Amino acid sequence: MASCLAPALLLLLLLGSPTNVAPNRCVDAADACTADARCQRLRTAYVVQCLGRAAPGGCPRARCRRALRRFFARGPPELTHALLFCPCGGPACAERRRQTFVPSCAFSGPEPAPPSCLAPLDACEHSRVCRPRLLAFQASCAPVPSNPDGCLRDQVPSCLRAYAGLVGTAVTPNYVDNGSARVAPWCDCGASGNRREECEVFRGLFTRNRCLDRAIQAFDGGWPSVLHDQLDPHQDPEHSLLQVSSADASLEGSSMLSMLPVLALQPLL
Repeated sequence: MASCLAPALLLLLLLGSPTNVAPNRCVDAADACTADARCQRLRTAYVVQCLGRAAPGGCPRARCRRALRRFFARGPPELTHALLFCPCGGPACAERRRQTFVPSCAFSGPEPAPPSCLAPLDACEHSRVCRPRLLAFQASCAPVPSNPDGCLRDQVPSCLRAYAGLVGTAVTPNYVDNGSARVAPWCDCGASGNRREECEVFRGLFTRNRCLDRAIQAFDGGWPSVLHDQLDPHQDPEHSLLQVSSADASLEGSSMLSMLPVLALQPLL
C-alpha cells in the first residue's frame, strides 16, 4: 500500500492534516511540527528529498537519508519523537505513522523482496555514520536479565533517542505493518548462509527486544506536555507556536555486536 501511494497523495499524508477526522495522535504530532518553524523546515526538506527522482523508478536515497538524519539530529526532540512514536489505536493512524519518513525511499526501496540483513549490517560496519549509532542503540536498548523486568531503570528516553538515531542509516528501521507497533529493518535472514546466527542476532535487536518494545509503548504515557499545550483547544491559536529546544550529545564505540555501557548519540551527518 505504502509504495503505491502517488507522490502528491503521500505529500498530503505527511504534511497535511484534515480538521474533521477522529482524534489521531500522529495527526496531532504533524500539526505540532507544522506549528514550529524549525521542525517544519527540516521536515519539508526531507520530504522533498525523499519524494525526488534520481532516475526512472528510483529515488535519491543518499540525500533522502541524510535529510532524515538532519531532521532527527537538529529538530526539536519533543516533536521529532512525537512524529516517530505517536501511539495509535487503529490502522489509519498506524499507517500514517509508518509513512512518517517516506519509507518507499528511505526504508524499503524499489526491490520487491527484502535483502539479507547481512547486507545492511555489513554496510553499517563500514560506515562512520551508521556504526556508532548502531552501537548506541545496542547499548541503550539492551535487555538486562539481572533486573526484575529485564530492562534498565529509566532506559526509555535513551532507547528511543538511540532508535531515532538509526533512521536515515544503512540499517534504518520502521514499523512493519499498520496493525501493530512492531519494528524491524527492511531485511530478513532467509539467504544468510553460514552467517545465519549473526543475521538473527542483528535482526533480533529489533524484533525480539523487550526493552525496545517497552520504550515504544511507554511513549504514550509520556506524551510530551509541549504537545498538550500546543493542541489545547482552549488555547488562543495566535499564541500556539511551540518554543522548544534540541540537544546534541556525543558518542564513541568499539565492536559492532558487543554490549557497551549506555552511550549518547552524536549527530554524524
